[in-house]
Amino acid sequence: MAGTLYGVGVGPGDPKLLTIQAVETLRAADCIAYPISGGENVALGIVREYIEGKELVACDMPMTRDRELLEASHERCADQMIALMEQGRDIAFITLGDPSIYSTYIYVHKKVLAKGHRAQLIAGIPSFCAVAARLNDSLCESREPLLIVPASYDALDECLDFPANKVFMKSGRSIVSLRERLRETGKLRSARMVECATMENERVYDDLDEMDEKSSYFSIVVVKEDHQVKAADTEEPIQS
Repeated sequence: MAGTLYGVGVGPGDPKLLTIQAVETLRAADCIAYPISGGENVALGIVREYIEGKELVACDMPMTRDRELLEASHERCADQMIALMEQGRDIAFITLGDPSIYSTYIYVHKKVLAKGHRAQLIAGIPSFCAVAARLNDSLCESREPLLIVPASYDALDECLDFPANKVFMKSGRSIVSLRERLRETGKLRSARMVECATMENERVYDDLDEMDEKSSYFSIVVVKEDHQVKAADTEEPIQS
């Protein structure tokens, strides 16, 4: 009987933020798959204490915007997973945060399903939720909408104009241009940032003018909108 591929969200960085389900899946799996794109693999470091003695399977998934290269790497990785599954092995493929939010893994997941094999997502704590906890503030309340955007998104100005609280993920190289657009649109004072949330090198910025312009890829900016209509102003109370 063929095995199952599990896309396991391992949270934002702190091993204590792994869910019980994630830990159980890691311990039950026959092997652990992880993406390599150069440099230290953060996800592997998070789960290390739970995978001792497990076979590790490296998947080459380069950081590039070349669609053909990405498609080829996702296809190779899917075939790599299927070959192991056809041996009856269950695989836990680890991914930072949650596998349903800007995860490279999800492309492999879809290809494995399309080829007729079993694959299951294991939810993880998203990085922006960890950021909100570190900032000791909510992301959205009552009827407030929340917009989640990659900082390099082409239609950034349209997102800034949208009346919602905003989370800008994967800031990295785009952080300076994002900061300047926030300044130009009068939203900079409402912006706060956490770099490498829950990791050893975590830093919190209440003022984006104090940040290092060589910010980590794992930098998240939260912008709270000045909403005109609050729950208390509506005719009916809104229950969370």
